[in-house]
Amino acid sequence: MKIIFMGTPDFALPVLEALVEAGHDVVAVYSQPPRRSGRGKQERPSPVHARAEKLGIEVRNPTSLKGAEEQEALAALGADVAVVAAYGMILPQAVLDAPKHGCLNVHGSLLPRWRGAAPIHRAIQAGDEETGITIMQMEAGLDTGPMLLKECTPIDCKTTGELHDELAKMGARLMVEALSRLDELKPEEQDDSLATYAPKIEKAEARIYFAQPAEDIERNVRAFAPFPGAWFELNNVRVKLLRTEVVDASGKPGTLIDDKMTIACGHGALRPVTLQKAGKPTMGREQFLRGNPVREGTQLS
Repeated sequence: MKIIFMGTPDFALPVLEALVEAGHDVVAVYSQPPRRSGRGKQERPSPVHARAEKLGIEVRNPTSLKGAEEQEALAALGADVAVVAAYGMILPQAVLDAPKHGCLNVHGSLLPRWRGAAPIHRAIQAGDEETGITIMQMEAGLDTGPMLLKECTPIDCKTTGELHDELAKMGARLMVEALSRLDELKPEEQDDSLATYAPKIEKAEARIYFAQPAEDIERNVRAFAPFPGAWFELNNVRVKLLRTEVVDASGKPGTLIDDKMTIACGHGALRPVTLQKAGKPTMGREQFLRGNPVREGTQLS
């Protein structure tokens, strides 16, 4: 098929690569404009932009698709379908209607559960037992379109980073399948009464408040790993928790209650498994304690 691909971050890379490997003709890639990052604040293309250039595919970086000129340029590509994966830009109706078969989206949740920007994080935070991928026919609403394919996976004790990579590969496979079966798939309308919203992650959310139950904090730790990283302060230095385990113990919230760095919470306790001190590499608890000895009774903030 003649395809327009629209995506920006790492999550979208497996989808783009799968389309090319399946033999589809990706006539253009739309991605967010390069942004300044790093110490030198140099402009850097998005992961999808960089990969598309290596594949020899034309890349377009409009700041908006609301203008008639951009919409006409997209329609002129004569695409059979547009495939969208974490593009990060609202598509006007004229864009949704331009390809012969419209726009198909790879969404990282089992819709209508978790519509919005951060479905993986929010599913972990909420304690959902499973999540997955939905291939959806896009319409003007936020993740409200009819569903074409779904596949689920257990969350277990996975972090957002682990689920992100798993779902990205799943989404790539499902999108290739959806395109191969496009004429036979029957769109299923979403039940709006079951919908929940997954707002984007704000950095302020990542601070740990040990007055909360240990199980809630443990889920937040996994939800925010690897980014932005749930954190607390030890001797006025920020420390990220990237993996923890819930322990049946008690004490004053935020206090270290043994020599294994077990931290008392509002209910129960947490024992760090993997940590990262500001400016330092990730390390296990024992390695961390060798370089940062802390006494029982220390109060964290």
